[in-house]
Amino acid sequence: MVRTLLAVCFMAFVSYLPRVLPMAFMQKRIQSRFLRSFLYYVPFAVLGAMTFPRILYSTGNFYSSLLGMSVALILAFLDKGLMTVTVSALISVYLFQLLVP
Repeated sequence: MVRTLLAVCFMAFVSYLPRVLPMAFMQKRIQSRFLRSFLYYVPFAVLGAMTFPRILYSTGNFYSSLLGMSVALILAFLDKGLMTVTVSALISVYLFQLLVP
């Protein structure tokens, strides 16, 4: 149990440190428009880079995953709601796997 608690404390420290250090060293607001826009989009880029490869292999069938991702991207591009995008992608994958062996 002690090792588990130490591991949890260590991971909390490691994940908290990158969030606190910039605030400790950056006293003034960042003036560079490029740097501000870069830092604004970093979380979205990281999330996309982490989830995209997993999307393509999530169903065990590459083509059904590709179809679901395509449906989701098209509906998201058309400004549909999150629930509409999700349910439509799920239904398209389900129907594809029912129809194609």
